Amino acid sequence: MFDAHRADVAVVGAGIIGVACALQLARQGRQVVLIDQQAPGMGASYGNAGHLATEQVFPIADLSILKRLPAMLLDPMGPLRLDWKYLPSALPWFARLLFNLGPTHYQRTVAGIRALNEDSQAAWQRLLHNIGRPGLLREEGSLLVYERANSRAALETLQRRMQQQNVPLEFWPGDAIRQVAPHLSDRVQGGLFFPGTGHFLDPYQVVCELVDAAKACGVQFLTRQVRNGRVEADGVTLDTDQGAFSARQVLIACGAHSAKLTAALTGKKVPLDTERGYHLMLPHERERLPFAVTSLERKFIMTPMAGGLRLAGTVEFAGLERPANMQRAWQLHRLSQGLFRQDLSAQDATPWMGFRPSLPDSLPIIDRVCEGKVLLAFGHQHLGLTQAAVTAEWVAQLASTDRRGAELPALGPYRLDRF
Repeated sequence: MFDAHRADVAVVGAGIIGVACALQLARQGRQVVLIDQQAPGMGASYGNAGHLATEQVFPIADLSILKRLPAMLLDPMGPLRLDWKYLPSALPWFARLLFNLGPTHYQRTVAGIRALNEDSQAAWQRLLHNIGRPGLLREEGSLLVYERANSRAALETLQRRMQQQNVPLEFWPGDAIRQVAPHLSDRVQGGLFFPGTGHFLDPYQVVCELVDAAKACGVQFLTRQVRNGRVEADGVTLDTDQGAFSARQVLIACGAHSAKLTAALTGKKVPLDTERGYHLMLPHERERLPFAVTSLERKFIMTPMAGGLRLAGTVEFAGLERPANMQRAWQLHRLSQGLFRQDLSAQDATPWMGFRPSLPDSLPIIDRVCEGKVLLAFGHQHLGLTQAAVTAEWVAQLASTDRRGAELPALGPYRLDRF
């Protein structure tokens, strides 16, 4: 039987980030236990868009959100929605978001996202190579397409902004796009191709493969609900629904559910909210696209996977408690109509909703606090899959007793004490 008092690190959260971190920590020779109230990968890691989004170096919002706010409140099917009933709870978070849209803070955010993204693809290559499954990731690029002539100016503006951030990209005219994606309709006039991106054939399988590798390295997986915790002289004690146990260190990596435990262990209240994301899986459309394609005007992404074509997108702010509005998932199919020469089949389609953990400056918290007893890795918003492997490498460095966070200056923008 596992003796929790002998654990070196207890990882709370069995999503893609928690599992990747647990594996990296175990490879250092540490005894690791990973705890979650549900099976690994069954949260946001199960239903993400599967896109290795290294090109997405800008935060989730800019000053144009002020112009869109009325539409957010009025359109229940819009790409960006704020639930009326959740508005009072969300106002402090949105106030912080608007504060972070000032030039200095905005540039700091972009630099922080870019620093993580720039090594994300290489980190995934290292991780998948180490578990012998490089084929889970297709590094064939991705496209952002536009349809309306008056969208060309917006695309060119985005192109210039991305080039300023050294994002690799190419402009492709409509004919060039249809040469590689012949099912797309003539309405597509052109787009930006991002060669430094890719997509995962099955995000949930990625988690499962990492779980198998972690178990082979000795990681113990416990199905428990962590209710509270406290930092003590020799480590951290966690209170669960099946009793208390201790470890020398704890890593909080439970995504949108991380705020409560962080407050209990560190005394810090973090402004963590959730972007509720939806997807619709079309099992009969595996061959429609060669790689992920995003629509500039329609604001959603389509990713080819082993199980079909996944339509994903939309951001909904409604908290953790309100039930999912699956009409938002089905709306993704309606959004796809007209993008293809022949409309996509929704036969046997399955909808899904998950919680993306989001902080108002669009940066995650990656840190080591409480004299190294508490490690933090959460708040990656819609870039959790993209940044999971590089986050795991950084966390493994932070956990080492012979290395200190001060030796990793790149962690500055992600520290807990910025709030």
